[in-house]
Amino acid sequence: MRTALIVIDMINTYEHADAEHLLPSVREALPGMLRTLERARAWDSDVEVIYVNDNFGRWRSHHDELLRTALDGPHADLVEPLRPDDSSMFVVKARHSIFFETPLEYLLGQHGIGRIVLCGQVTEQCVLYSALDAHIRHLNVTVPRDAVAHIHADLADAALRMMERNMGADVTDSTAERLFG
Repeated sequence: MRTALIVIDMINTYEHADAEHLLPSVREALPGMLRTLERARAWDSDVEVIYVNDNFGRWRSHHDELLRTALDGPHADLVEPLRPDDSSMFVVKARHSIFFETPLEYLLGQHGIGRIVLCGQVTEQCVLYSALDAHIRHLNVTVPRDAVAHIHADLADAALRMMERNMGADVTDSTAERLFG
């Protein structure tokens, strides 16, 4: 069973209603996200890195345009360190779950991936809904708690507990030996 790291919604301009509440958490989680991404890339071809990102209603854009817009924005310092490399895959989504009307399930099947590691934002929204949809699809889910950002800390804590208890997710840290092993 192969593993994929899914980076959720980190190509972002932070021009939305909850951004002021989200930004401090993103800054706090960024080192864990970077550590997780670096560890995934160190596994070479054993771990696929897939970015799944909101299109922010830009239905005529593609991933390069979304990335350029975010890098030209006021919070490029949060985007640049996590930018996709040439071997990363990119899936555009329109709603909270990484699976909702995206080709992700097909892509994972084509690559023989049965386990996903989720990092990114927002813990109590997109990460939670994605973990549930992965669980429904019988995928093993791991969430490094220090590599996900939240808007509301109390809801994020509850979401992580729900993922662990109700969905059997392995909620761990980005430094855990078992993260990709």
